[in-house]
Amino acid sequence: MATIKDTPTRYGVISRVLHWGMALLFAAQFASAAARALLERENALRETLWSYHTNLGATLFVLVALRGIWGLLNIPNRPPHSGAVGTAAVAGHVAIYVLMFLVPFTRLLASAGSERGFSYFGIPIFPARETEIAWMQIPANWHGEMGWLLLALIAGHIAMAIVWHGIIQKDHTLQRMTGGH
Repeated sequence: MATIKDTPTRYGVISRVLHWGMALLFAAQFASAAARALLERENALRETLWSYHTNLGATLFVLVALRGIWGLLNIPNRPPHSGAVGTAAVAGHVAIYVLMFLVPFTRLLASAGSERGFSYFGIPIFPARETEIAWMQIPANWHGEMGWLLLALIAGHIAMAIVWHGIIQKDHTLQRMTGGH
């Protein structure tokens, strides 16, 4: 039977579902951003993928909050990170979580103060304003750059999981996250 909470030898089912589910959503999110950046304006694939970008971002924002809370509740159940590599791993994870929060937050903040407003899959969340609130738009100027930085950190995370944990250390971290150990 699958355990719900994390243990020193295995991530629980909730952590694994959040991790892999969010990984899929982030892949879709980065695909939509890449399509917008690389494909011509009138490209159907570009427009289709981009049409989901805002709703995916809002979904990820909520999931990041839930995953962050769940992760904090499970810290005592996880293996300790020691030494310089452990410190770097913790710093890398903190940076990923900070960006996973800030990237969608900056756009949601801008939407809350915009003349367009924001609807989540057709459900109005922030009504359109008659006058834009300028200070709420400023952080959104960094949305794209932070998003690409997040992608770079995620690529580093994947590389470290495969190379450091899987090939060099052979410490079963990948199996703990897939439920196979």
